[in-house]
Amino acid sequence: MAKELKHGDSLRSMSPESINAPSINGDPGKFGRMFPGLPPLVAADSQLSALAAAMQDADPGDVAGDNPNVPSGYTYLGQFIDHDITLDVTPLDVQKADPLAIKNFRSPAVDLDSLYGDGPSVSPERFARSGSPGFGMLPEMLVGTALASPDGQGTPIGALPNDLPRNAVGRALIEDERNDENLLVAQTHLLFLKFHNAVVADLRVKRPDLAASNSALFDEARRIVTWHYQWIVLFDFVERLTEPGIVNKIRQQGRRFYRFKETPYMPVEFAAAAYRLGHSMVREAYSHNRVFTAGGAPGVIVPATLNLLFAFTGKSGMIVGSLANGAQPSPGVPPQAGLPSNWVIDWRRFYDLGTPTSTPNFLFNRARRVDPFVIPELHNLPGGQGSLPFRNLKRGVLLGLPSGQDVANAIGVQVLTAAQLSSGADGAVAQQQALVAATPLWYYILKEAEQFHQGLRLGPVGSTIIAETFLGMVHGDHESFMWKRGNWQPELPAQVPGTFTMADLVRFVNDVNPVN
Repeated sequence: MAKELKHGDSLRSMSPESINAPSINGDPGKFGRMFPGLPPLVAADSQLSALAAAMQDADPGDVAGDNPNVPSGYTYLGQFIDHDITLDVTPLDVQKADPLAIKNFRSPAVDLDSLYGDGPSVSPERFARSGSPGFGMLPEMLVGTALASPDGQGTPIGALPNDLPRNAVGRALIEDERNDENLLVAQTHLLFLKFHNAVVADLRVKRPDLAASNSALFDEARRIVTWHYQWIVLFDFVERLTEPGIVNKIRQQGRRFYRFKETPYMPVEFAAAAYRLGHSMVREAYSHNRVFTAGGAPGVIVPATLNLLFAFTGKSGMIVGSLANGAQPSPGVPPQAGLPSNWVIDWRRFYDLGTPTSTPNFLFNRARRVDPFVIPELHNLPGGQGSLPFRNLKRGVLLGLPSGQDVANAIGVQVLTAAQLSSGADGAVAQQQALVAATPLWYYILKEAEQFHQGLRLGPVGSTIIAETFLGMVHGDHESFMWKRGNWQPELPAQVPGTFTMADLVRFVNDVNPVN
């Protein structure tokens, strides 16, 4: 058993095995620790509250705070991925310091179970059906209809097949309803539904041998979709936020800290700290499409604020309400709850598809930098939920996360100095609250990105936790491309053959800007 450490004890007196020993999980669905030998950070609520308040972005509209290397689509791809790998339903106020007691109700694998669930045999309501008697269910997944709505110039936008499938009261018929909690993650989920269907259509042409079996066609489509998604996660998402080449470097040298015997677990250092980097990437408002964007161009109504993006979802109840506010279905389309068609996304504004910036009424959305600053909206969550930064910091303490300094020492990377941690208005508060010598891991990772890379990407602690965890989750999945075919490369068309990015996925689906 690893020796119990207190802050101030020397890590040099500990063996690497005791510091970095893999967490032992009786149930692979549980959370666990990457660094079980490190002591927990202890901090009072007053300290955390003061630091959280100092983490507010003072000027969320300042383009200097934008990340030129990360389009905003990756913020919500990150949320979609999060919902694919983790679901912790334990309320904040009853979480325990022992994460092994917390259940992760998602498989800790990059396997799209949030999209597919257990497949058509268990969830047939999510799949299309043939019009021919007796032919039954098809391998295509259902998509919903966005209802005809005004375009801001007096000409309605017709109904579009660009919403999640919904029931009569507007709730999305999807495996994980968290993917309908804001419109950008909802449209991302829809994009993956359409990606699956596009792969099925491609296979119908290229693999006539599969045409006789809907089951075989579905299984092959699911494999192709999942393997390309895993490639995107590792080489487009992770390496965009960490550094190019890190995934193959770890593959060659081996994972040092995220280790398990057979089945991956969910590390709390990842789930409660490193992967919460996305909260700093959220914008206050977006250029969503030609109707909902900034500026006074003809047809523009208002920018897509974060509040509006949360409103136009089934979970908010506003989608059903939209029918009473002038949105009517097109002729021949039965009345149903659905997204207004003027809220269908323009993917050119969220992923780099090469659209010229001179395009009329076009604004490209960049994520905010990975740094300690979070937009004001997330400091005052709706429904009296309080401050998201405070909740993140508090969760870290409740789960017994170690300090950023202890993790940096355990990994063997450069530790932020007191001067670096106390820099800026936020750092001054961290110093006042005695959180510079031993710093909450989430804040440390954000400060590390700011100090080492100007917020353009993660520093060494954040990069190590993120890259090792995702690589381990893919490698630990016995159906993944890495397990089944280690030298596999993407087979679908891409701008750079042998690779695959989110921009390539959008092009393959060929549903870039339906509203236009």
